Amino acid sequence: MNFEMQMARMLAENIDGFVKFVQEQYQDERNCFTLNRDKLYQVKLLIEEYKFQILADELQRINRFTWDETYTYLLVDRFREGMAIIDEYVENNYQDLFILTARIYTLTNFSLSIGRKELFKES
Repeated sequence: MNFEMQMARMLAENIDGFVKFVQEQYQDERNCFTLNRDKLYQVKLLIEEYKFQILADELQRINRFTWDETYTYLLVDRFREGMAIIDEYVENNYQDLFILTARIYTLTNFSLSIGRKELFKES
Protein backbone atom coordinates (compact mmCIF):
# COMPACT_ATOMS: atom_id res chain seq x y z
CA MET A 1 0.00 0.00 0.00
CA ASN A 2 1.22 3.48 -0.84
CA PHE A 3 2.40 5.45 2.20
CA GLU A 4 0.64 8.67 1.13
CA MET A 5 -2.57 6.78 0.52
CA GLN A 6 -2.43 5.32 4.01
CA MET A 7 -1.72 8.77 5.50
CA ALA A 8 -4.71 10.23 3.64
CA ARG A 9 -6.97 7.49 4.97
CA MET A 10 -5.75 8.10 8.52
CA LEU A 11 -6.36 11.84 8.12
CA ALA A 12 -9.89 11.09 6.94
CA GLU A 13 -10.52 8.95 10.03
CA ASN A 14 -9.18 11.69 12.30
CA ILE A 15 -11.30 14.38 10.63
CA ASP A 16 -14.35 12.15 11.08
CA GLY A 17 -13.44 11.68 14.75
CA PHE A 18 -13.08 15.44 15.23
CA VAL A 19 -16.48 16.12 13.68
CA LYS A 20 -18.13 13.51 15.88
CA PHE A 21 -16.30 14.76 18.99
CA VAL A 22 -17.55 18.33 18.48
CA GLN A 23 -21.09 17.11 17.86
CA GLU A 24 -21.04 14.95 21.00
CA GLN A 25 -19.64 17.76 23.12
CA TYR A 26 -22.34 20.11 21.89
CA GLN A 27 -25.19 17.64 22.37
CA ASP A 28 -24.13 16.63 25.88
CA GLU A 29 -26.16 18.84 28.23
CA ARG A 30 -24.06 17.88 31.23
CA ASN A 31 -20.76 18.79 29.59
CA CYS A 32 -18.62 20.50 32.20
CA PHE A 33 -15.62 21.18 29.96
CA THR A 34 -17.19 23.80 27.73
CA LEU A 35 -18.35 26.84 29.60
CA ASN A 36 -20.01 28.55 26.68
CA ARG A 37 -22.13 26.37 24.42
CA ASP A 38 -22.58 29.22 21.94
CA LYS A 39 -18.87 29.19 21.13
CA LEU A 40 -18.91 25.44 20.68
CA TYR A 41 -21.92 25.89 18.41
CA GLN A 42 -19.88 28.35 16.34
CA VAL A 43 -17.17 25.70 15.88
CA LYS A 44 -19.87 23.23 14.88
CA LEU A 45 -21.14 25.71 12.28
CA LEU A 46 -17.63 26.26 10.92
CA ILE A 47 -17.21 22.49 10.57
CA GLU A 48 -20.44 22.34 8.62
CA GLU A 49 -19.53 25.39 6.52
CA TYR A 50 -16.21 23.91 5.43
CA LYS A 51 -17.87 20.50 4.95
CA PHE A 52 -15.39 18.51 7.02
CA GLN A 53 -17.58 15.40 7.04
CA ILE A 54 -17.82 15.42 3.25
CA LEU A 55 -14.07 15.99 2.96
CA ALA A 56 -13.38 13.05 5.28
CA ASP A 57 -15.75 10.76 3.40
CA GLU A 58 -14.29 11.79 0.05
CA LEU A 59 -10.70 11.32 1.24
CA GLN A 60 -11.64 7.87 2.47
CA ARG A 61 -13.39 7.01 -0.79
CA ILE A 62 -10.73 8.12 -3.25
CA ASN A 63 -7.90 6.52 -1.30
CA ARG A 64 -9.59 3.22 -0.67
CA PHE A 65 -7.96 1.30 -3.50
CA THR A 66 -5.67 3.65 -5.41
CA TRP A 67 -3.66 6.81 -4.74
CA ASP A 68 -5.14 9.87 -6.46
CA GLU A 69 -2.49 12.48 -5.76
CA THR A 70 -4.11 15.53 -7.35
CA TYR A 71 -7.55 15.11 -5.81
CA THR A 72 -6.12 14.17 -2.41
CA TYR A 73 -3.99 17.30 -2.30
CA LEU A 74 -6.99 19.39 -3.32
CA LEU A 75 -9.10 17.96 -0.49
CA VAL A 76 -6.30 18.36 2.06
CA ASP A 77 -5.82 21.99 1.01
CA ARG A 78 -9.54 22.65 1.49
CA PHE A 79 -9.37 21.03 4.90
CA ARG A 80 -6.39 23.20 5.88
CA GLU A 81 -8.28 26.36 4.93
CA GLY A 82 -11.16 25.47 7.22
CA MET A 83 -8.91 24.24 10.00
CA ALA A 84 -6.95 27.51 9.99
CA ILE A 85 -10.18 29.45 10.64
CA ILE A 86 -11.27 27.06 13.39
CA ASP A 87 -7.81 27.12 14.96
CA GLU A 88 -7.84 30.90 15.10
CA TYR A 89 -11.33 30.95 16.62
CA VAL A 90 -10.42 28.38 19.27
CA GLU A 91 -7.22 30.27 20.05
CA ASN A 92 -9.19 33.50 20.55
CA ASN A 93 -11.69 31.71 22.80
CA TYR A 94 -9.27 29.41 24.57
CA GLN A 95 -10.97 29.67 27.97
CA ASP A 96 -14.17 28.12 26.66
CA LEU A 97 -12.81 25.79 23.97
CA PHE A 98 -9.56 24.47 25.41
CA ILE A 99 -10.80 20.89 25.09
CA LEU A 100 -10.52 21.12 21.29
CA THR A 101 -6.91 22.29 21.15
CA ALA A 102 -5.28 18.85 21.25
CA ARG A 103 -7.35 17.51 18.37
CA ILE A 104 -6.83 20.67 16.34
CA TYR A 105 -3.07 20.48 16.89
CA THR A 106 -3.02 16.84 15.83
CA LEU A 107 -5.13 17.40 12.73
CA THR A 108 -3.15 20.45 11.65
CA ASN A 109 0.20 18.72 11.92
CA PHE A 110 -1.12 15.53 10.39
CA SER A 111 -2.51 17.43 7.39
CA LEU A 112 0.84 19.17 6.94
CA SER A 113 2.53 15.79 6.63
CA ILE A 114 0.39 15.11 3.56
CA GLY A 115 1.81 17.86 1.47
CA ARG A 116 3.00 18.49 -1.99
CA LYS A 117 6.59 17.52 -2.49
CA GLU A 118 7.24 20.90 -4.16
CA LEU A 119 6.67 22.62 -0.81
CA PHE A 120 9.35 20.53 0.89
CA LYS A 121 11.95 20.99 -1.86
CA GLU A 122 12.10 24.75 -1.23
CA SER A 123 13.24 24.40 2.39
